[in-house]
Amino acid sequence: MDKKKAISKEKVFKVGKRILIGIGVLIMAGIVAVAGINIFVIATTSGRILSIDEAAKEEKVDCIIVLGAAVRPDGSPSSMLRDRLEKAVELYEAGVSDTIIVSGDHREANYDEVNTMKSFLMDAGIPSEDIFMDHGGLSTYDTMYRAANVFGAKKAVIVTQKYHMYRSIYVAKSFGIDAYGVSAKEITYSGQTKRDIREVLARIKDVGWCITKPESEVTGDKISLTESGDITNDK
Repeated sequence: MDKKKAISKEKVFKVGKRILIGIGVLIMAGIVAVAGINIFVIATTSGRILSIDEAAKEEKVDCIIVLGAAVRPDGSPSSMLRDRLEKAVELYEAGVSDTIIVSGDHREANYDEVNTMKSFLMDAGIPSEDIFMDHGGLSTYDTMYRAANVFGAKKAVIVTQKYHMYRSIYVAKSFGIDAYGVSAKEITYSGQTKRDIREVLARIKDVGWCITKPESEVTGDKISLTESGDITNDK
C-alpha cells in the first residue's frame, strides 16, 4: 500500500508540474504577444509624429483632428485637453489646415467635451465655421472611424499627447487616412502611470478592432468638410 501511495503521489506531482509549466508558458506567450503588439504599433507610427514646421510642409491636409479629454465640472477643459487645444491653435495659425475637427464625448447633456473644445478654439480667434464638432468621439477608435466614414477625411494631422499618439495614428491609418501627428505639450500629468498601463492594453484592443472593423458606437449622416463647421452645432 505504501508503495502504491508513493507512486500515486509521484504521478500527482508530475501532473501538477506539467500544469504549472503549461501555465508558465501561456503567461510568457501572453507577455510576448502584448509586448510584440505594442512594439509593432509604435514602430509603424513613430515616423509620422512631426513638429509643427514639418506638419506645415505637408500638402492637402483635410483637417486637424483634436481628440477629446476630460472636462471639469465647471465646463472648462482639463490641463491635458487645454494643452491639446493650444497645440491645435498653433497648427491652424501655421497654416497646416483651415479645418479642425474636435472629437469627444457628448453622450449626456450634462457632460460635453466638444462644445467646450469649440468654445476654447473660438476664444483663441478661430472662426466658428472652421471648427467641426464630432459629438460621437467616445473613443479613439470611434473618432477615427467617424473621421473617415462620416467626415470623409483623407489626410489629417492628429493632436493628442505622445503616449496616445501612436495608437491614434495606427487606427486612423487602418481607415485609410493618411495620418500624421503633432504632440501636445510634453509634461507629466497627474495619474500618468495609470494612463500608460491602460494605453498598453488599449493598443491590443484597437489592433483587434482595426482587423474586425466594427461600426462606431455612434453613426450618422455624412458631413462634408467643405461645408461650414456650423452645421455640427447643437446650441
